[in-house]
Amino acid sequence: MLKVALTGGIATGKSHVLGEFRKRGVPCLDADELAHGVEAAGTEATRAIAARFGDVLAADGAVDRRKLAPIVFADPAARRDLEAIVHPAVYRAVAAGLRGFALTGSYPFAVVDVPLLYETGHAGDFDRVIVTTCPPEMQMARLRGRGMEESDARQRLAAQWPTDEKAARADFIVRTDGSFEETDKQVDRIYRALRG
Repeated sequence: MLKVALTGGIATGKSHVLGEFRKRGVPCLDADELAHGVEAAGTEATRAIAARFGDVLAADGAVDRRKLAPIVFADPAARRDLEAIVHPAVYRAVAAGLRGFALTGSYPFAVVDVPLLYETGHAGDFDRVIVTTCPPEMQMARLRGRGMEESDARQRLAAQWPTDEKAARADFIVRTDGSFEETDKQVDRIYRALRG
């Protein structure tokens, strides 16, 4: 089973593309969803985050991302500390999920949405990489459309590699600055190529 990473900058359409692979019956994992599990109440990572960042837990004991985000996006050292806590646990969960897919089915490939694939140095864990891209001004517009303040959106974009750098390293590129139909056609071509 081929292990395929899906990455790209924030607001470049990764979630839509992952959804399209799911519709085609491809087993998929989402690193952000796994990170939510890692940051749930009572986990080792949540205890470490609270010890490092103080009052950032919600009433239920899980990490409150709204409290944590302004701290880590304003301070690169704090963001690195958070990543050092969360990323190893997320990558262990990804590896376990991929092992599960390999053991329970005869899938030609599985897709894992990993927003910070290149930033974390884990591209080598995967057989192929798909990068979603759109112009930076479109990323900004999408983030603003989600209700994010412009300064927060700029911080998020600055915390990631430029999408062009990611695309230059990709095996496949999905351009998401057109219609959903155009995006879906690109996904279909990649799906057929990976299915062999």
